[in-house]
Amino acid sequence: MSDLDRRPRRTFAVISHPDAGKSTLTEALVLHAQVIAEAGAVHGKAGRKGTVSDWMAMERSRGISISSTALQFAYRDHVVNLVDTPGHADFSEDTYRVLSAVDSAVMLVDAAKGLEPQTLKLFRVCARRGLPVITVINKWDRPGRDALELMDEIESQIGLRPTPLTWPVGVPGDFHGVLDRRTGGFVRYTRTAGGATRAPEEHLTAEAALEAAGEDWERASEEAELLTADGGDHDQSTFLAGKTTPVLFASALLNFGVAQLLDTLLELAPAPGPTPLAAGGEREVDADFSAYVFKVQAGMDANHRDRLAYARVCSGVFERGMVVTHAATGKPFATKYAHTVFGKERSSVETASPGDIVGLVNANALRVGDTIYDGAPAEFPEIESFAPEHFVSARVIDAGRYKRFRRGIEQLDQEGVVQVLRSDLRGDQAPVLAAVGPMQFEVVAARMETEFHAPIRMDNLAYSLALHTTPEHAGTISGFSGVEVMTRSDGTVLALFPDKWKADSVRRQAPGVVLEALPVGGGR
Repeated sequence: MSDLDRRPRRTFAVISHPDAGKSTLTEALVLHAQVIAEAGAVHGKAGRKGTVSDWMAMERSRGISISSTALQFAYRDHVVNLVDTPGHADFSEDTYRVLSAVDSAVMLVDAAKGLEPQTLKLFRVCARRGLPVITVINKWDRPGRDALELMDEIESQIGLRPTPLTWPVGVPGDFHGVLDRRTGGFVRYTRTAGGATRAPEEHLTAEAALEAAGEDWERASEEAELLTADGGDHDQSTFLAGKTTPVLFASALLNFGVAQLLDTLLELAPAPGPTPLAAGGEREVDADFSAYVFKVQAGMDANHRDRLAYARVCSGVFERGMVVTHAATGKPFATKYAHTVFGKERSSVETASPGDIVGLVNANALRVGDTIYDGAPAEFPEIESFAPEHFVSARVIDAGRYKRFRRGIEQLDQEGVVQVLRSDLRGDQAPVLAAVGPMQFEVVAARMETEFHAPIRMDNLAYSLALHTTPEHAGTISGFSGVEVMTRSDGTVLALFPDKWKADSVRRQAPGVVLEALPVGGGR
């Protein structure tokens, strides 16, 4: 085992509302880890540098993260796995799945906007999974809201007690640095050209800080004392229990406060621990090798039509070339081609430890939620599919390309890009595609044309609600006008309604029928 394999791991994801600065923070983190030389924020403008984690053409043109990816880098004496998540609101289902593969989360909050809808939605996923959350108040270099007001909002809206580790010196838009509440000292930042390189830091004592920052330092000191008096000091046990959240103030664009975040992740975020098993009990990290697939992605390399399965190592040590067991089929699975992934860049991986993300190439047998293991059998709970809110019927434009159409739809279904619904009434010629957000349909259309050479036509359907039902009740429900019953590829029977009022009407007129809500965020 190499020295790198012996290093402790930290595996986390960044959750945020679109435009809170997630891609910029991702770039700043790897800059501070000295993985890249310069950082470039993504703003969807011609000529601007794209982030290392945004590799699809649609991501680069729009300045958003659509597909999740994994970034692994060494920092100090640790290995850090940053599982990058789609930042656009339309890609929340993929984000939910990614959160099953991490041990903690960084919640990025815009200093001017505070907690926004997508942030709240993703936080609920973290809470359901019991993930400890570190909060970063970003964009403090711009005009924004009062720091104490933001702390109150966090506590009132999500029920986490903020315990700031740093406190801003200077109002939003006039960011000098931060008061380190654990040392009482002043960390003063110096701007660099365009924020492209790591911002120099100067550490001053409280006495020197008073002379350097004057009234701003006095105000920060007084507010820090108020936080202490109000019980706002960090406690590791309540943080790990999901009751409190350490808070840092930063400007990812200027690289202010990014080093403190990396240090905080190493010091406070949990290391990989035991993973619950589907049949009960747990798989300890020092047990035989096991991992589960949380994402499948094809089309990353236009020159090689490969299929990459992202697997989170849960226990033991992965060794490239080992033959493991695919829990879903009981069949052996060879791991000759295994990569670590840094955005679109790949390198062969020889070994991987619990918490690491391994990309298994040409893993055609693996699907989202599958378990692979060596030695003692293991199977982890499946990753849930979530409640879709948008529906279209899809047909291939050229009937002569139907086989390509069918193969493409099947692959995108396996990757979890969309949910595929079918019924005897519609047949296989026009499956229904269901998604959490409508932009997923744009990805489907683009990939069907470029990868499978089977352009499709999609027609919007007037449904906005899917509820779980049973085959026994399907006939009764489908007898109502404006309602359709279909079967998802995993066998789940869904009743589609135009709105909740129609669903309530069916419940009243057909008491006893099964109509159950699907998960809205959560998963393993």
